[in-house]
Amino acid sequence: WRSRTSVQKLIQEGYVSVALATPDRPTGEPVVELRSGRKLLADSRVVVEIPEELRVRPPHPSPRPVEILYEDEAMIAVDKPPGIAVHPAGRHLSDTMIQRLFALLRRRHGDDRHFVKLCHRLDRETSGVLLCGKDPESHRNLMGQFENRRVDKEYLAIVWGAPEGEHGRIDFPLASARASRVRLKMACAVDGMASLTEWRVVRRHAGCTLVSCLLHTGRQHQIRVHMEAIGHPLVGDKLYGADDDYFLRAAEGELSREDVRELGLSRHALHNHRLAVTHPRTGVRVEFVSPLATDMEEFLRDR
Repeated sequence: WRSRTSVQKLIQEGYVSVALATPDRPTGEPVVELRSGRKLLADSRVVVEIPEELRVRPPHPSPRPVEILYEDEAMIAVDKPPGIAVHPAGRHLSDTMIQRLFALLRRRHGDDRHFVKLCHRLDRETSGVLLCGKDPESHRNLMGQFENRRVDKEYLAIVWGAPEGEHGRIDFPLASARASRVRLKMACAVDGMASLTEWRVVRRHAGCTLVSCLLHTGRQHQIRVHMEAIGHPLVGDKLYGADDDYFLRAAEGELSREDVRELGLSRHALHNHRLAVTHPRTGVRVEFVSPLATDMEEFLRDR
């Protein structure tokens, strides 16, 4: 139930020990290992001791249904609601999307002997298509497609203002925003990683615009940073916009009604609308589509 980052943190904080195996002797006594990149010989033994306060409990069946967009023996695509984490991390250790999927399969099959693993991630506030592999080989194939940029990814976003023209390309490299108080914040930087977003106007409204964004790279917060960089931050974005104090207050649970009114929405207005991959078994191109999330549609209806 853990994210890769949370496992690395367990290693860095000394909760993981390794009993090494060598060619001339069997496995010895476990010794604390602080290097997450350590390579091990076959038959080495890894011991993970998770303190009580950091334990993630197995999921209980969620009363909320999982909306399935597509499913076969190799993969499952679901419609992720906003406000739900994709996997346990930080303060969000229960009722995540991956836990809901495990609970769904447990109810369906009556046991825990099933495989489902995320092929990509969406921010907790982002809604839309979420794809998982249902067997190790299919999962590796799909992950490879994401890593090698063979996946078509189209997002819908509501941005403040009226972009000039009907379409455009944003080709700004991205790197960590070193000057920010928020460690995960990104920024455009000449020494950053190559990042390319294509956008086009879908509908114009009073004071805001619904745009479609095609991702040619998959950098952290790419659409949010790129749209802010051209002067049109996302509605509801607490991190990229007028003031990242909104994000800090939200992290402490102190976001006020006035804050939400100023932001426009209680979450950033970003929706993973369309995802297309090559089927890992048949080689046929498959597309998954999620209609615009209800809260974003209602926001536009009121403009």
